[in-house]
Amino acid sequence: MITPEQFKKDVMKLAEDVGVSPREIHIQTMKRKWASCSSKGRLTFDKSLLHEPEEVRFRVILHELLHLKYPNHGKMFNSLLDTYLQRNINSNEEKEAKDHQLQDEGN
Repeated sequence: MITPEQFKKDVMKLAEDVGVSPREIHIQTMKRKWASCSSKGRLTFDKSLLHEPEEVRFRVILHELLHLKYPNHGKMFNSLLDTYLQRNINSNEEKEAKDHQLQDEGN
């Protein structure tokens, strides 16, 4: 589990990477979805996300942050989402390879 404070830090770090500035970040119980984004820049996330794996949190946070640039699920939104997700996959693969190399060098 991640703390609400750390979750909000993760949101802000990714917001910086994406080039957006959420006005507010809230964490509360939501009945039907994991997150929402208002037209005024308020991001609301469901508390259950705090218990999800990092990859799931990343996807949900990224999705909502991109709505600050593109408020719909049109071609540009989906293209950006795919680009950021692929970049994250590549970054994780590089990190895993480096970690594996360091383990091999240590033995």
